[in-house]
Amino acid sequence: MRVEQIAVFLENKSGRLAEITAVLADNGINIRALSVADTADFGILRLIVDKVELAKKVLKDNGFTVGKTNVLAVEVPDRTGGLAMVLKTIEKAGINVEYMYAFVNKSGENAVLIFRFEDMDKAIGSLQAAGFTMLTGEQICAL
Repeated sequence: MRVEQIAVFLENKSGRLAEITAVLADNGINIRALSVADTADFGILRLIVDKVELAKKVLKDNGFTVGKTNVLAVEVPDRTGGLAMVLKTIEKAGINVEYMYAFVNKSGENAVLIFRFEDMDKAIGSLQAAGFTMLTGEQICAL
């Protein structure tokens, strides 16, 4: 139910993101979802990829600082209010969202929301009780 995500810390300068994506592409690693957050000096690239351990290795071998964490992937209908339904459930349970990002595979079908929650176990229980579908990393990579 939890999805492994890698986080790459990078300098906020031209070409660094291209360098990371080239390393992944050269090693046959497919990016399924990503988010970039930045400050003036550095950025954090969060990725869901099809080959997590290989991605960590090749990025580290190329001088990048890489971490791994678990996130939840929640599937919702791709329509107005989809995100609001999830957030209302989380709010009622008193759970803090640390960060999130989303992607849509095909418009009009389902969207996948990627969340990092302060209390992952409580979030899983609350979302399951509300009838939400959570995807595995394998399911995301198959989309």
